[in-house]
Amino acid sequence: KGITDSNVLNAIGKIPRHFFLDPVFERQAYEDRAFPIGEDQTISHPFTVAKQSELLNLEPGLKVLEIGTGSGYQAAVLAEIGVELHTIERHKPLTQAAAKVLGKMGYQMHYYVGDGSMGLPAQAPYDRIIVTCGAPFPPEPLVEQLKPNGILVIPIGDGNEQEMFRITKKASGITTEGFGKFAFVPL
Repeated sequence: KGITDSNVLNAIGKIPRHFFLDPVFERQAYEDRAFPIGEDQTISHPFTVAKQSELLNLEPGLKVLEIGTGSGYQAAVLAEIGVELHTIERHKPLTQAAAKVLGKMGYQMHYYVGDGSMGLPAQAPYDRIIVTCGAPFPPEPLVEQLKPNGILVIPIGDGNEQEMFRITKKASGITTEGFGKFAFVPL
C-alpha cells in the first residue's frame, strides 16, 4: 500500500497483532481493519499504524511521545524500531492491559494515564509526537513540546473522518503536510 520505510515494514512484519486483540477476533487479526478493544476505543488498521510510523521519519534512539496507548500495538511498532517511548492513555484499564502484553513481549517504555491533549510537559521536549486519535485541531501544547526539527503526526478533523497531517517545527516556523483521509476515535 505504498509503505517503503524498511524499519516500519520489519516492525509490522514481526509484531503479532493478535496479541493485542480479544481472542474472538484472532482469525481476523491480520485483516486491514480496526477492531474494538474496550472503553469505546479501537485498534487501528495495520496500514494506519504503518503510515503514521513512516510519517514520523523514525530512527533508533529518538525520544517519542505517543498520545493514545490504546491496545499497545502502535507502541510495539515504535518500540521495535528502537525509540525511547513515552505513551499516555486516558483509560487506565487500557494502559494496564497494554503494559501487560508489551511487558510479556519484552518491550520497555514509560506509561502514563491522563489527558494526552496536554502532552507530557515534565518529560519534554520530544523528537517526535504521534497522536493515535482524531483531534479537531493540533493541540498547541504538543507543538510546544517538540524539539527543533521535531515532527508531530496527527489526524485532524471532526466526526468519524480526519485528515492525517505531519507538522514539522523548524527554526523558520511550522510546516504542515496532509496525507489523506483516515478514521480515528476522538482525542
